[in-house]
Amino acid sequence: MPAPPTGTVTLLFTDIEGSTRLLHELGPESYAEELAAHRRVLRSAFDRYGGVEMDTQGDAFFVAFARAPSAVEAAQSITAGLSSGPIRVRMGLHTGTPLVTEEGYVGNDVHQAARIAAAGHGGQIVLSPMTAELVREKFSLAALGTHRLKDFAEPVSLFQLGDEEFPPLKTIANTNLPTPVSSFLGREHELFEASRTIATTRLLTVTGPGGAGKTRFALELARRVREERFADYRDGVFFVSLAALRDPALVLDTVAQSIGANVGLREDVADKQMLLLLDNFEQIVAAAGELSEVLEACSNLSLLVTSREVLHIRGEVEYKLPALAEADGVLLFWERAQQEPSADIRELCRRLDGLPLAIELAAARARMLSPAS
Repeated sequence: MPAPPTGTVTLLFTDIEGSTRLLHELGPESYAEELAAHRRVLRSAFDRYGGVEMDTQGDAFFVAFARAPSAVEAAQSITAGLSSGPIRVRMGLHTGTPLVTEEGYVGNDVHQAARIAAAGHGGQIVLSPMTAELVREKFSLAALGTHRLKDFAEPVSLFQLGDEEFPPLKTIANTNLPTPVSSFLGREHELFEASRTIATTRLLTVTGPGGAGKTRFALELARRVREERFADYRDGVFFVSLAALRDPALVLDTVAQSIGANVGLREDVADKQMLLLLDNFEQIVAAAGELSEVLEACSNLSLLVTSREVLHIRGEVEYKLPALAEADGVLLFWERAQQEPSADIRELCRRLDGLPLAIELAAARARMLSPAS
C-alpha cells in the first residue's frame, strides 16, 4: 500500500445505502456479484485520482487524498460508474490534518468525515465546509444548511456536490426549513400565543386569507419551537410545500418523499418525535382524513398546517392569524421600502387591511409611487 499523504489531506468515506435490503431483494449470489462490481468501480476511481485506501469494513471504504479536487473527482467518478446498477453509495468528504500513525490516521477529522458520510443518502456526495472551500471554484455545490453531527458539539455547515434533490440529511437536528430571504418582523404576540398552543396539541392549523402571511409565520414558528424545544422534535422538523398539489391522493406520498421515507409515511415516522409543517393545505383538504389516520398511528408526530380553512379532523386546534397590527405594518413597509414612517404610510397599511403580502408589494413600488398615491 502506498504511504498515506501527510499534512492537509482530504478524507473520503463511502457506504452502500440499504445493503441489507438489497441482499434480500437480489439474493446472496446476485448481491455478491454486484458488490464485487461496486468494489472494482471504487478502486478504479481511487487509483485514477491518487487515493490511498486506508481501511475497508464490509461494503464501506475509507480513502485519503493529497488534494481535495482529486477526492471530489473520484467521488464523481464513483457515482457515474454505479449509475446503471442497483447499488447506490453515499459519500462524505472532509479536509483536515489528522495525525498519521503506524496504524493509519487518528483524530477528530477522521470521525467528522465518517459522520458526514453517514448523514447522506445513496448517490449523494456531502462535503464539509473545509473541503467545499477548496473546490468551490471548480465544482458546483449546493448549501445544505447548518447541521449537528453526532459526538460533535458545534454545528457545521454542509454542502452537496451538484444540484440533485435528496431527502434531508440524517443529522442530529434534522430539518429542511428554508431560510427566508428577508427578516421576520412583528407578530411577537401571535408567535407567543401559537408557540404556547403548539406545545399542548399535535395538530395546529394556522388559518387566514390569501396574503395574510401564513407560510412566513408558520416557518418562523417552526424555527423557534425547534430551537426552544429541540428535545420534543429530536427526529426532525420538516417543511412540506403542498402548493403545487391538486390531487388529494398524492399528499401522503409527497410528505413521505419530503422527509426521506422509504417504506411509507406511517412506517417511517412510527414513534419518531417529529414536527411536520404542511404548507398550503386548502386545495387538497379532502386528504385530511388520511392525515388524521397517520396522526393517530404515529403517537409522537406533530403537525403544523397552513390553510385557508380548517381540516375538520379530531384533535385539530385552529389558530386564526390576524392582520398585522398597525405598528407592525408600518414597520414592515419601512423596512422593505426604507422610508420613514408617516401618516400616509399608516393610512396605506390600514387600506391594505394589514395584509403582509399587500404591504410588501406596495413597498416594492415605493420608489416609483409615493404612499399617498
